[in-house]
Amino acid sequence: MVTAARKGDQGGISIDALDRLAGGAPFIAVDGLHAGYGRAQILHDVSLRLARGKALCLVGPNGAGKSTVLNAIYGFARIFSGTVTLDGHDVTTLPASKKLNSARIAYVLQGDSVFPDMTVEENLLMGGYLLEHRSQARSVAEAVLDRYPALQARRGERARVLSGGERRLLEISRALIMDPDVLLIDEPSIGLEPRAIDMVFETLRELRDTRGKTLILVEQNARKGLDFADIGYVLVAGKLAKADAGRALLDDPEMGRLFLGGARTS
Repeated sequence: MVTAARKGDQGGISIDALDRLAGGAPFIAVDGLHAGYGRAQILHDVSLRLARGKALCLVGPNGAGKSTVLNAIYGFARIFSGTVTLDGHDVTTLPASKKLNSARIAYVLQGDSVFPDMTVEENLLMGGYLLEHRSQARSVAEAVLDRYPALQARRGERARVLSGGERRLLEISRALIMDPDVLLIDEPSIGLEPRAIDMVFETLRELRDTRGKTLILVEQNARKGLDFADIGYVLVAGKLAKADAGRALLDDPEMGRLFLGGARTS
């Protein structure tokens, strides 16, 4: 286990420490990222390391830059300097469509992004819009529906009638149509009731543990996110302030005071 204390511009967390924490050879790596929107810089020298088949959760106060990390990786934020590499290949300047099609990175956006007047099946097929042949999307969509009975049972219903948890499952499933290696997931539990949150995290667990997907998520429910993730990063004011194993951060008294509503007691 690697614990990095706060000091200096990036919390005194060395790249070597992040490499050791990654859970194996880094599959996705971010180096010295300065990024934001327009002329506004949100992230300041943020680095990240994660091995294949592992999950990393970004936590921190509102406005810390957590979603900007995902946006920068995917190509939705402006990168002033720094690099993003996947499996040793520089993907920093690839547009979002290439990130999905060539680099095999998919992004599940925060909030409700289903098409409400389309059926569940039609929503899934939209995830394959970059595939050369529509039959490919249909084949993969059938496999997804077979894997998730809750969606299979409602495949012909319009997405607007789904529960919040079912909509989130549909969004995640739609992102799987292109068979990405890396999934970026922004606030998977937002607006969901506890039972739906459990269902979503069970889905993410299956993607990581059974299907070997590499996951980077931002999660407002820090306790839930860190309990799930192999690794936790804490961002404060656009800088990486702390990094450790997810459950180790849960036991950190400072984390308890700042983000978890009191120190963990069990």
